[in-house]
Amino acid sequence: MANDYLFADVILPFPVQQLFTYSVPVNFRTLIKTGIRVIVQFGQKKNYTAIIANLHSNKPDNFEVKEILSVLDEVPVVNTIQIDLWKWISEYYMCSLGEVMKAALPSGLKLESETYAKENPFFEKFDELSESELNLLEIIRSYGNIRLKELSGQKFNKNVHYLLKSLYEKEAIFLEESLKSGFVPKKEYYVRLTSKAQDENYLNQYIDKLNRAKKQQYLLFEYIKASGIFEKSAIGEVKKKELLENSKVNSAVLQSLVKKGIFEIYVRDSSRLEDISNLKEELPVLSAAQDSALKSIKFAFQSKDSVLLHGITSSGKTEIYFHLIQDVINNGKQVLYLLPEIAITAQIVNRLRVHFGNKVGIYHSKFSDNERVEIWNKLKNDAPDAYQIILGVRSSIFLPFSNLGLIIIDEEQETNFKQFDPSPRYHARDVATVLARLHKAKVLLGTATPSIETYYNAINGKYKLVELKERYKKILLPETKIVNLKAAKKNKHMRSHFSAELIDKIGDCLKLSKQVILFQNRRGYAPFIMCSECGWIPHCKYCDVTLTYHKNQCQLTCHYCGFTQEVSVKCGQCGNLELQTMGFGTEQIEEELAIYFPSARIARMDMDSTRSKHSHEKIINNFENRLIDILVGTQMITKGLDFDHVGLVGILNADILFNFPDFRAFERSFQLMVQAGGRAGRQNDRGLVIIQTYTPEHPVIRNVIKNDYIEMFNTQLEERTTFKYPPVYRLIKITVKHKKNDLCVNAANLLARKLKSIKVDNVLGPDIPLISRIQNMHLRDIIIKIKREAAIARLKNQINEIIKSIREEFKSVIISVDVDPM
Repeated sequence: MANDYLFADVILPFPVQQLFTYSVPVNFRTLIKTGIRVIVQFGQKKNYTAIIANLHSNKPDNFEVKEILSVLDEVPVVNTIQIDLWKWISEYYMCSLGEVMKAALPSGLKLESETYAKENPFFEKFDELSESELNLLEIIRSYGNIRLKELSGQKFNKNVHYLLKSLYEKEAIFLEESLKSGFVPKKEYYVRLTSKAQDENYLNQYIDKLNRAKKQQYLLFEYIKASGIFEKSAIGEVKKKELLENSKVNSAVLQSLVKKGIFEIYVRDSSRLEDISNLKEELPVLSAAQDSALKSIKFAFQSKDSVLLHGITSSGKTEIYFHLIQDVINNGKQVLYLLPEIAITAQIVNRLRVHFGNKVGIYHSKFSDNERVEIWNKLKNDAPDAYQIILGVRSSIFLPFSNLGLIIIDEEQETNFKQFDPSPRYHARDVATVLARLHKAKVLLGTATPSIETYYNAINGKYKLVELKERYKKILLPETKIVNLKAAKKNKHMRSHFSAELIDKIGDCLKLSKQVILFQNRRGYAPFIMCSECGWIPHCKYCDVTLTYHKNQCQLTCHYCGFTQEVSVKCGQCGNLELQTMGFGTEQIEEELAIYFPSARIARMDMDSTRSKHSHEKIINNFENRLIDILVGTQMITKGLDFDHVGLVGILNADILFNFPDFRAFERSFQLMVQAGGRAGRQNDRGLVIIQTYTPEHPVIRNVIKNDYIEMFNTQLEERTTFKYPPVYRLIKITVKHKKNDLCVNAANLLARKLKSIKVDNVLGPDIPLISRIQNMHLRDIIIKIKREAAIARLKNQINEIIKSIREEFKSVIISVDVDPM
């Protein structure tokens, strides 16, 4: 029974491999449950939100146990399945439960104390204070009560923490702790008639009295019309904001009617989530090929929990998903539909809502934290209007599903499903299969270009494989043409970064009112600028990378740490005034296209142009509605988007894809080019893909031309077997970081020696990574290769113990672990 529990093991949001035990006060013992939030003190003063993981009656005998300070919930915010999933993530990805908790919970569900500074009104020894201390005390006095974070932002003195410590020790200020909550319910003001004004005769008489107060009378009429108060379908209330906007009067008019006892204004919590019409269309009728694939998937689910749907681009995989979703929600279960990019959700959500209405919810990082908490609570409380379908990106796997029946992972090969930083460095595809197992649900992985690991699992029986080999309505795959950039430059057939053939075909498309997509996997105007005399290139102050030139912002930017500086007007080394841009990005392509096609409507879709909340949706809707003729973009335009009128896709420089120093480079370049090309010719006419490259005979280019995934897979699998890479071997990457290079090297060398002593199959490094310094931290990488059949859990425990010993010896060194790095 709950009241027998004397102690609780809680999860705190710290990168420490342990739970923390607190005692449960007598008055809380009937309230305490696994998965609820409690407030606990950690350290001398700080209070944090913790999640109850275990309840027991075993008193720790090696330390004094603190009490839980308060209980925040009546019902758990995290269910037992989520806690089991967190534990699996913690063990598999070699991170702490606290790090998983931090990633999983929206910030609005995490409370933690903040320190405030307050003047001591009885302090009198002002002559003992320095001028800086007096200045700081004056600032604290002017605010009355100010957070230390805000004081740290004051520019009057860089050494503010030292001054605060001195003022505190001299008793000139008090330091207090106060909890802050991230989630604030949205409040909305409503207007309704008072009880006496609800009498129709009384109200009519009062309206006659308002003949001289025409604005008040008009406002009353507008209220009656909007509320339908005297009709059978009366709602009896109107939002204050809407009433004032529709009647075009100011709030003083409304307040006059409130004072006269006609209206009353009240407030209530309101949802931030978009309300969608529940009018639904029937699901699309499937083609014979789609229907056959659907039946094969359902049959496969009888013997396997996971199925790979390998369907070529534009084969109609999405319609198959919709039919499966309908079956699952008809059985009263929930569906998680995972996508790799926010950009794709903007298009898919509209299609989902046409068929499933208000049953569809969206969850991704462009939502405010308050919106994410509302979605979390809606699922957690299992309310009558709770979503049955969640469409989201990788973080959606952490939502509190209660009755999950199906997880769809669309474009499963995408690297965006992998979390890189901070920890936990999980892969949503792999976590989703565990989540499905915990819910006894099914997983469908869909793509035209499966990851090598997924296809390997499918042909070796871990997943079932279902193939869809024809395009919807039997439309032909686009024709692929290769432009040899070396020959085009030699023969002077280039127009800046565009071959003559590409320029001609873009012109042909525009004449036929067709749209064009141009793909270049680099944002900004140019990767770097260089002095034409001495070759000087501006580098980031904090990272070992060149600064990317962004012409629109007139600045140089580091894409690793965000450092920016104004564009240099002269060489920083020799003073030469001639600086030239090297290479090209999406911004430059957009600018130059306007020169060649001045009447074309051109837009760009990359990380720079999609920073605001609805920017993805706006660009995609404009392109879909043919308000854009040419769309230039990075890889976000290659992923699962469906446009009817794209006649041409141009890949401007294929070589930067497969010449990247990574064992997955050939696989990823094949996937990107096939996916990009798949946006062309999806309705009626056959599309065209033009690939510009310096190496037209490259094996990946040949595979793309033939759309031959199997040949690419077999070639890559042979190489990876030879060189011991996934899927034949597992990888664990350990990165050592420190501001001092020699300390970083010493710690990494010792770590590598210790790892080699436990007889792991292959320990490579420590090596200098491609980018050897990021945010002023020097880096060294160690790669561990482990056979698939090895006892991975035991090895991970040994690795964790070694890392722990290195951290104890080199206390300031940061060591991060990435299991299954991408």
